[in-house]
Amino acid sequence: MENTENFNWTYKIKEYFDKKGKIPKAFVQTYGCQGNVADSERIKGMIFDMGYLFCDDVKDADLIIFNTCAVREHAEDRVFGNLGRLKKLKIKNPDLIIAVCGCMVQRESVAKRLKNNFNYVDLIFGTFVTDDLPKLLYQAIETKKTVIDISENNLIPDENVKRIGKFDFKAFVPITYGCDNFCTYCIVPYVRGRLRSVEYQDVLSRVSNLVKNGYKEITLLGQNVNAYGKDLQKENLFSKLLEDINNIDGDFIVRFMTSHPKDLSFHDIETISKLEKVEKHLHLPVQSGSDRILKLMNRKYDSKSYLKLVDYAKSLMPQVTFSSDIIVGFPGETREDFDETLNLIKQVGYSNLYTFIYSKREKTKAAEFHDETDRETKVSRLEEILQLQKQITKKLNENLIGTNQRILIDEKRGENSFAGKTLSNVLVTVNSKEDIFSKFINVKITDANISYVSGEIIKE
Repeated sequence: MENTENFNWTYKIKEYFDKKGKIPKAFVQTYGCQGNVADSERIKGMIFDMGYLFCDDVKDADLIIFNTCAVREHAEDRVFGNLGRLKKLKIKNPDLIIAVCGCMVQRESVAKRLKNNFNYVDLIFGTFVTDDLPKLLYQAIETKKTVIDISENNLIPDENVKRIGKFDFKAFVPITYGCDNFCTYCIVPYVRGRLRSVEYQDVLSRVSNLVKNGYKEITLLGQNVNAYGKDLQKENLFSKLLEDINNIDGDFIVRFMTSHPKDLSFHDIETISKLEKVEKHLHLPVQSGSDRILKLMNRKYDSKSYLKLVDYAKSLMPQVTFSSDIIVGFPGETREDFDETLNLIKQVGYSNLYTFIYSKREKTKAAEFHDETDRETKVSRLEEILQLQKQITKKLNENLIGTNQRILIDEKRGENSFAGKTLSNVLVTVNSKEDIFSKFINVKITDANISYVSGEIIKE
């Protein structure tokens, strides 16, 4: 159902620029996770309907939007640094509209800092009011004053909004928003709210329409994607959703992230193993291999139960791969705790790891924990994990040599050079004189290194 109010505000902005005889240009920069990327696709769809075209250089823009991340302090520092460089552009062009949105500005302290120290920012809006962008933007244009809206609600964003993404054959489809877990280090529930599941039929309809329009890769998204339906007191709804999507006619693959170990069931794993279109890869953030630290993190599982999930997935899907998030230097982490993390990494054999040094976040419980570990020790531990992971990844990649893999080409690396990922999420490079971009191809793996494998096209 179309949002009539937003349509009216959209028309007003379009009319405003039509009267000026101008086609405005917009620059949108995204920080953070795939969820933020999906939000930016909605934002770009809305501003395109307002009459904006897009540019790749902030110097050419009439509207600059930074969609931000709050998970780690480093990401916020980057935003502040890049915002500082926009002041000269605002002085040169007073009609330029600068907007900051996303998780970072949902924090009241950040919104106040932006208002007080970056008074040339025109629009500040949080994660709950993205649908109101046309109205908020019009207010900023008309009043020439800073407009701020970081109000909260428990609504699902309008799923009918136009989206403009990087590809016309790959799509992100959010199925949950928010999170109910309240891990002690994590700010997500405070900036994204509690778990909200998108209506089942809305998800199926969107995926079906995407496939009908030629999309070949669908990625289901959520801060806790496999908790889908649990806010509705419905069990195994995530598995049922995967089954129904898998049954949609068409040649496409389904990926999903991020899974929480406490919400991944044996039933989910059994379902995934049976569905030919669903990836055989689990991004399963463990965060730590120490049960003591996991308890302090409020993760609601221990290393033993986590490894049971891994072992069960391996028993049903020999080709399955795993990736994970690891936090190094969580308050109170000892060398013994860290060694337990190293041991778990070895037992699982991850294909890829996303590793971070713990970042204190306001409002979270862990921000109150005493931390005795110095920065140098944390950096050293991080490097130790990275070196271990390189060895594991290289060995896993070498095991693929001689195997046949089907990949969707989604990257052109140079003349006659392409890349794509297997159903197990392994990056493959291949050479072809023909343009194979956006096509499924079969390859035989011939070589391997740390970050990818290489293959030769199998002639049909």
